[in-house]
Amino acid sequence: MEASALTSSAVTSVAKVVRVASGSAVVLPLARIATVVIGGVVAMAAVPMVLSAMGFTAAGIASSSIAAKMMSMAAIANGGGVASGSLVATLQSLGATGLSGLTKFILGSIGSAIAAGIAKFY
Repeated sequence: MEASALTSSAVTSVAKVVRVASGSAVVLPLARIATVVIGGVVAMAAVPMVLSAMGFTAAGIASSSIAAKMMSMAAIANGGGVASGSLVATLQSLGATGLSGLTKFILGSIGSAIAAGIAKFY
């Protein structure tokens, strides 16, 4: 997993000091930096696990799963087929092929931002 590559010394060397637009430096606590990094990694890792748990797998939609129920409802609504580009089709595509690099970056950024917001309270 990608989190294993991040050691405390790597996190320390990466971002103890953040430069702001004014040119001054702001020293951030190491715990807050670690929280933000972990939030990004968890967000990237959670999406494929959630998709798999819902039944969107590489082998197809798992029977008797949430995904199967969603597919059934989509097929009934569309007269017998699942429309291309629909939510079910998109989630199955992600479950089968995985996330692209851009999607991982976006998820990591969102997870880091949420973790940073939560870390402000602690």
